[in-house]
Amino acid sequence: MEKGLTYTSQTTVCKGNTALTLGSGDMEVFATPALVALMENAAMNAVKPYLPKDSTTVGAMIQTTHLKPTALGDTVLVTATLLEVEGRKLTFSVVASDSQGKIGEGTHIRYVVDRNKFMEKLTSR
Repeated sequence: MEKGLTYTSQTTVCKGNTALTLGSGDMEVFATPALVALMENAAMNAVKPYLPKDSTTVGAMIQTTHLKPTALGDTVLVTATLLEVEGRKLTFSVVASDSQGKIGEGTHIRYVVDRNKFMEKLTSR
């Protein structure tokens, strides 16, 4: 897996992903939890085609800043860029924008895991 891999995920702000609906605030603007999910989605998809068979990635840490609100009907784009590969640890830069410009940015860490071994941990508790 090479540094520099990128992927852009997008969504349209609708009632289902507002702060009011998700409970993270009381206004109908794009919710921070929805922004975080979109950031994780972009990072996951940036490396998905390059993973070993039966592997996936799981999110472990995200440090983000949600800088500006986004209104209903606007489109949010998040681009994830793979910055560093340390064994199974993947570090990404994530940048979010809407029609008005940058609305958020951060760093996201994911780990490559074997799907079956990961799920087995849930049943062995």
